[in-house]
Amino acid sequence: MRTLVDLGDTQIQALDELSKKEKRSRAALIRQAIDDYLQKRHDTQEGEAFGLWGKRKVDGLAYQEKVRREW
Repeated sequence: MRTLVDLGDTQIQALDELSKKEKRSRAALIRQAIDDYLQKRHDTQEGEAFGLWGKRKVDGLAYQEKVRREW
């Protein structure tokens, strides 16, 4: 899919220089940058949730069963 993105002159110049250096197209560099950004965001979101229950002394399953009995 094609997407239109406005980039500044300095960004285009930097991409062109990197493109020549790595012998990859500008589009390939942009796709890689987006993939890297999305992966980083995904990893950060998973990391924020990991271990939330870890400091509690109560077993998670026991707590869940207790709460359900209260309904």
